[in-house]
Amino acid sequence: MKISVILPAKNESEGLARTLPKLASLLPDAEILVIDDGSTDDTATVAHRFGVRVLSSPYSMGNGAAIKRGARAASGEVLVFMDADGQHDPGDIPQLLERLEQGYDMAVGARSSSGQANVGRGVANGLYNRIASWMTGHRIADLTSGFRAVRASRFREFLYLLPNGFSYPTTSTMAFFRSAYPVAYVPIQVARRVGTASHIRPIKDGVRFLLIIFKIATLYSPVKLFAPVSLAFFLAGLGHYAWTFITSGRFTNMSVLLLSASVIIFLIGLISEQITSLLYRRDGF
Repeated sequence: MKISVILPAKNESEGLARTLPKLASLLPDAEILVIDDGSTDDTATVAHRFGVRVLSSPYSMGNGAAIKRGARAASGEVLVFMDADGQHDPGDIPQLLERLEQGYDMAVGARSSSGQANVGRGVANGLYNRIASWMTGHRIADLTSGFRAVRASRFREFLYLLPNGFSYPTTSTMAFFRSAYPVAYVPIQVARRVGTASHIRPIKDGVRFLLIIFKIATLYSPVKLFAPVSLAFFLAGLGHYAWTFITSGRFTNMSVLLLSASVIIFLIGLISEQITSLLYRRDGF
């Protein structure tokens, strides 16, 4: 199998200087692409120095946009995505590739709790993993890991779904599970990043990561999200009706509103489920 290693990079000259020699030594025949996402340092210069292929953007488009650009340009049958900041060890790539040889379509490097950037991030990722595991019915060890190996043909089916921001791992993972493409998890250790501070902004991206929870549901099975909410409104309406009937013998407007809302939310869930099913019938870039 021809392998293409894709590294999205924004101001990661120090990380690339440490990662690229290891990659070249470990995978001498692999195609290595550095996707320079509008860097203002010498990221592109460092990448060229090591003789790898560099695709530069005139301005920052986002991590997901860099992933999509790299996936379109890569010529390998297998795509390996990893961070350019030195956190991911190229020595773990053979373990990921081994899982593909065993019949999996995607192999993901799963970080331990000690590999999370901070306690808050670890708690959030743990919550994402549990919700995604419940949605899919499969254990998801690390929903947001950006270190993964995939079959190129499978991954490109979902490029149109991927966001330009930071949640491409979530989207691609849920898309693979939804389409019944087997996914494996391989335990890995991550190092402390080098170079500039993380590009993730705590407040702005914290809100965006919160929205990932809802995206998990809408990408996989909206009914699993809407049905419990609908049931909660129905039980609230039924309970309110029982209370008002016992205390004053009336069926109030609030009871009507809550019961009507439960029906509407459930029907929206059914429609969303049909729309989601149609999304996964589309192929191409």
